Amino acid sequence: MELDPVVTNADHYRVVLENARVRVLAYEDVPGDRTTPHVHPDSVMITRSAFSRRLTGSQGDRDVVLPEGAVVWLPAQEHTGENTGTTPTRVLLVELKDDPPAPSPGTALGPV
Repeated sequence: MELDPVVTNADHYRVVLENARVRVLAYEDVPGDRTTPHVHPDSVMITRSAFSRRLTGSQGDRDVVLPEGAVVWLPAQEHTGENTGTTPTRVLLVELKDDPPAPSPGTALGPV
């Protein structure tokens, strides 16, 4: 079964950047929206709005409340989510793909 959130919940997740090292997803929903089961690898989440959500996974339920501008670690997991608040959820997820290579002398500086 395919548990990639871009496939299982295409109305909420979209890829905004992808390369050999990371995949960056934008996620958006409105109060009351729910997602179906999906998997995230180790990721960094950046909140673009304040929100309240309930996550449900094999470990049970967890209510999460985060402010706009939070940067948090998201360990690899499978879950479903529900917007339990009164505001839309808007986040960026930077999914890690593998171990980083060592920098080389010819590596470009700054954003690429």
